[in-house]
Amino acid sequence: MSSDRPPLEPLRPAFHVRFLTDEQLGALQEATLRILEDVGVKFPSDRALRIFEEHGAQVDRATQVVRLPRDLVWRALATVPRTFTMGARDPAFDLALGDGATYFTMDGCGVETVDLETRVQRPSRKSDVEMMARICDHLPSVGFIWPMVSAQDHGLTAPLHEMDACWSGSVKHVQSETIMGAAPVRYALEMATVLAGSREELRRRSPFTLVVCTIAPLVQDHEGIEGALEMAAAGAPVGFLAMPTLGTTAPATIPGALAMGDAEIISAVVLMQLAHPGAPVFHSIMQAWADPRSGAYVSYPLDGRWRYAPVEMAHHWGMPSLGACYGTDSPLPGTWQSAAEVAIDPFWAGLVGPEIVTGMGLVRTYTLLYPESVILDDDLYQRARAALMAPDLSEETLALDVIASVGPGGHFLAEQHTRAHMRGSLVRSLALQLDAEGRAYRDPVEVARERAAWILANHEVEPIGDAQRAEMARILAAADREIGGR
Repeated sequence: MSSDRPPLEPLRPAFHVRFLTDEQLGALQEATLRILEDVGVKFPSDRALRIFEEHGAQVDRATQVVRLPRDLVWRALATVPRTFTMGARDPAFDLALGDGATYFTMDGCGVETVDLETRVQRPSRKSDVEMMARICDHLPSVGFIWPMVSAQDHGLTAPLHEMDACWSGSVKHVQSETIMGAAPVRYALEMATVLAGSREELRRRSPFTLVVCTIAPLVQDHEGIEGALEMAAAGAPVGFLAMPTLGTTAPATIPGALAMGDAEIISAVVLMQLAHPGAPVFHSIMQAWADPRSGAYVSYPLDGRWRYAPVEMAHHWGMPSLGACYGTDSPLPGTWQSAAEVAIDPFWAGLVGPEIVTGMGLVRTYTLLYPESVILDDDLYQRARAALMAPDLSEETLALDVIASVGPGGHFLAEQHTRAHMRGSLVRSLALQLDAEGRAYRDPVEVARERAAWILANHEVEPIGDAQRAEMARILAAADREIGGR
């Protein structure tokens, strides 16, 4: 067994691109401000409404709609930190957002798993969450951990058990997208404090961050916003994710959908800053389309250019971005569709530069887990990373002396320069793995399954200390009693 873990390999591109001009970003921002002023956002939370009232927002108690004057928006956004640290169980894997790197994670909220050994498809459970955390703990492409599937064997407290499984399976930072409500978030923060050592250390480098989804169109989720306020009070980073669907829960035009989703996010960010100035927050929009013929949810149409616009929108507001730059609608891994829909995303994400990105490893529109899928997506990530790296063009790599020595009609195989560089020059992808005889290339999906199994058999994760483990078990048991009724 080995506990050796490769260092992280985030995207650090040699160059960047702009997707939107300053004028276009200004137009989107102005549209957001007009929506906030003229239309408003519904906050079904008495706590939130009181905070807005205390700071001069226009609050309609009957409808729970809050309208935000733009001067109030700008005052609140002035306290948003542009950078913060996502702490890890092992400080060597802390992520300092804003250092020029883009860190990826897995996808989350899957509900079914295809068993790695039996190949039987079944409802997901807590052991699946820990299994995938262990696999991704080993992958240098994965900078932080999302619970990939739901712990359906733990009822109402499943999200807390998912966090527990992730911390058990990895020393990297853990981010939840399913913990909702003030009480569950308080339990999660209590568990995170056990790992951090103190509330002060949690505020400095929290091992736990939270993603809270808004409800399109222009509604905040009661449980989500109550939990987000708990996060802000503790100084733990919280992000807001809008998921507009063009043609149903959002306008059928992308700029309109993005402006509306942005208004949902900015309204929540303003609330956090009014309640707790300087609270670390991040921004994310994941738009999708409604198929006009079937009504089906479509994530990857032919034209997906605008997927990267929200990254620049977040930066234009002055906050970090969680990029929605991975995923597939394919029902199976290793297909033309699954590769085509995933392959372009890490490359463009690197060019545009979000601080963090979700999500690798699920198929069937983010609902089904094949454990080998994350290995296949890792391969595509590494291809993009190689394409974005600065090329090594030097006297050694130009090899002019060797070319002169071999000359016309010669052969390079016997040259010392060839022996020094040949193995490193050809970096094998999953598609270039040879069979036992070294004669034929193997099926990449089969190789991916074997790699996943190898990691589970050989990669050890440093365990949580006994005292911390016992305290976290106590917290989970209390949550099971209070929330889960067990």
